[in-house]
Amino acid sequence: MTNTTVLTYQDFVKVHELLLTAAGIPPSLYRTLYSKLSSETFDGGEYFQVEPVEDGRQRRLVLTCSESMRTESNVFLVDHAFSFRLSDAPKQLQEVPGLVERMASLMCVNSDSEEADNVGDESEDSKLSVVEIVEREYEKVQKEGPGAVVWLELEDLGIDDDLFLSLDLPSKFPDLIALSLCGNKLKGSETIINEIVKFKHLRALWLNNNPILQNNDDYDADSIIHVFPNLEILNSLFTRKYTEWALGFCGGIYDQENPGCGHDNDHSLQDLTSLDLSNRRIHSLLNKGFSPDAMPSLNYLNLRGNPLDDHSISDLRKLLEAFTSLDALEVDIPGPLGDNAVEIAESIPSISLLNGINKARILESGKTVIDSMHLPRLPEWTTGEPLLDRVLNAMWLYLMSYRLADEEKIDETSIWYVMDELGSALRHSDDPNFRVSPFLYMPDGTLESAVSFTILWPTKDIQSGDECTRDYLFGIGEEKQRSARLTAWFHTPQKYFIKEYENYWQNMRLTSSSSVNNASSTRSVRRGDGLPLRVYTDLPPVEEYLTHPSFILTTDPKEADIIWTSMQVDEETRKAIGLNDQQIINQFPFEACLVMKHLLAETVQKAYGSCEWFQPTYNLETQLTQFIGDYYVRENNKTDNLWILKPWNMARTIDTTVTGNLSAIIRLMETGPKICQKYIEQPALFRGKKFDLRYIVLVRSISPLELFITDIFWVRLANNTYTLDKKSLFEYETHFTVMNYRGTLNHMNTPEFVKEFEQEHQVKWSDIHSRVKQMIRMVFESAALVHPEMHSPMSRAMYGVDVMLDSSFKPKLLEVTYCPDCTRACKYDMEAVMGGGETIKAQDFYNYIFACLFLNQTTHVTPL
Repeated sequence: MTNTTVLTYQDFVKVHELLLTAAGIPPSLYRTLYSKLSSETFDGGEYFQVEPVEDGRQRRLVLTCSESMRTESNVFLVDHAFSFRLSDAPKQLQEVPGLVERMASLMCVNSDSEEADNVGDESEDSKLSVVEIVEREYEKVQKEGPGAVVWLELEDLGIDDDLFLSLDLPSKFPDLIALSLCGNKLKGSETIINEIVKFKHLRALWLNNNPILQNNDDYDADSIIHVFPNLEILNSLFTRKYTEWALGFCGGIYDQENPGCGHDNDHSLQDLTSLDLSNRRIHSLLNKGFSPDAMPSLNYLNLRGNPLDDHSISDLRKLLEAFTSLDALEVDIPGPLGDNAVEIAESIPSISLLNGINKARILESGKTVIDSMHLPRLPEWTTGEPLLDRVLNAMWLYLMSYRLADEEKIDETSIWYVMDELGSALRHSDDPNFRVSPFLYMPDGTLESAVSFTILWPTKDIQSGDECTRDYLFGIGEEKQRSARLTAWFHTPQKYFIKEYENYWQNMRLTSSSSVNNASSTRSVRRGDGLPLRVYTDLPPVEEYLTHPSFILTTDPKEADIIWTSMQVDEETRKAIGLNDQQIINQFPFEACLVMKHLLAETVQKAYGSCEWFQPTYNLETQLTQFIGDYYVRENNKTDNLWILKPWNMARTIDTTVTGNLSAIIRLMETGPKICQKYIEQPALFRGKKFDLRYIVLVRSISPLELFITDIFWVRLANNTYTLDKKSLFEYETHFTVMNYRGTLNHMNTPEFVKEFEQEHQVKWSDIHSRVKQMIRMVFESAALVHPEMHSPMSRAMYGVDVMLDSSFKPKLLEVTYCPDCTRACKYDMEAVMGGGETIKAQDFYNYIFACLFLNQTTHVTPL
């Protein structure tokens, strides 16, 4: 694309001043940026190179120009390879030629075969058959004696049970101390064990990645350990019999070239400076080899992934404190050394690094959980999985976002994008040397001409050969849950999150509710002069359909007895309009505790803890840690893990997403405050499609609590057949039911729906209706219990309550809406499903609503 530049440099700065400031681009780079934007100069390839890392499953960006690059000395344009609104992602990937292939390559998910990445890496042994390898090693034994071969590695050779027995390894290699059979086809537990027990000196045995372990892991391990008196390592894990030999193996002292051979090893660990014992399932460190005397030079120790449950926290800290040369320690937090990083750092005076973080920084920050060594989340897929599905899953590791705005408003939905290959190769660092920011360039000064780029510039001096990094969470500190949010890109400690979730869940279970005042005493509203009540409204349906003789409309809010408005009336609004304290308003103080989704969740949970009719819900702005713990528990238990993200205060399902991707859930926080609620994966269906129910609730009073439900409600139907196929999660008309503003609205008469639903599912709607009414009552009782300040004698209100039924036909609360859209009620005459079954005229809807709220009449409504 070529732009005809109209703007001069001065005009460029003037037009883009706010964008330049918001992007944080240094003013010293403005002229260079202008030059590159106006000429569309993408010169990053002259300075940088993209390199594969993590066995080709990730890439990094390296500075390759001959000279160093100084801080804020240059600026680079990064193109956007893929830009989209979230719901359009699958469609664009399918329809734009070559796009899904490019994204799959960029995200390193385009290969089914690891062999392709390993061409040329074959060892000499990999070219030989297992028989040839065994015969070669046996020749050494015949020439030099049994001690010539004490370490044998027969890995990934396709050895099955019969072939293994035919090799007759125990008789050929009687002095074997280490045998690796990883990656073969061994299945028969009893057969293999009976053969292996013939080795009398075995210290290490690896059967990893064999069917024998998949069939009966624990039984095989116990059986083998029982018959081997000297076995120290089994399947990469330490047995309780481990000695300094196993420690030496992990320290790199013993291997196939230097096996140890059972000689005097009392001083073998004296010069050991680094010891990685991670994920060895070690229960105890009380061992002759693990001591300051045996390892006086130990400088680095990794104990991650070990239970160490034979020790108390204090005993384990004392043991490590004795290693006076220990400078760097890696350990699970929370874990066997405790739950608090500050306490651990203080208890071991010699260390300067804990989990890769400087001790002084830990003590200064006061963070209880710290880590700089998180493994990156790498894309995962199954062989044969379509490229589209791989990209949709992996893209959350790469996406960035922005929102468009004009003079009127900010766009309600964000634009997500993937930077080109150069930009996407920038990996994360807490101490980055580059910064990136999206930027809209308007070559002729108008939004219509805007082209989006990402701007890249150095924030530190860097040398040729250095990796270029950025902060994925730039500007986000611990007050905004930075450590938890890094879970989107890294494997953070599950134990910590699960423990926080369990504590949260325990508190929820202890919550109990008290009763509310139900005595009815609200009086009807009457004017002293007996004239009709004057109503001011900004709602056209009320203006059109409120014809009850007890009410008359007025265009002057100051003279109204009743204010019925769609806008929020706060003190500032009252003063601006000139309202007084004697006017009744159609909203209650602090009704946000019901109509804002995060406050609704907080209110229900404070009142009842966990209840059956309200799905597990987390405010991601404050409860991300607890949510991640819940996600991990479900993942580990292999239970449903699909969630729906909803903005705090948006209607019509704007910016609402259904996903089971943990990275996606965390990244979606970037587009605004949200709740994350457990998705109802098995809803009741109607003709195979999702539906929900809109009920209208009238509130005369909070204390006493006076509630009414209208005798009419309506059903909202999805347009597509319900499915949990991954691609369907992007389909609005499959997973959402509000079609008034998008999609095709399929109106269905409520009595017709109820009759057909009863026939389809063989249920009685009266039973369902009874449960719904009970649930709605409890929703408003929770508000009255938790927020008694809601009560006001000058308030009456109408709310929409949205309900879904699960596959057991039990109601689930979706949300409560202030001043609900009642177009259907005013448009269609409806037959009351419950009660007498009389037809309720659409034109009378607001007449009986107002009569109930203000005149204490109960026509077409039912008290709750």
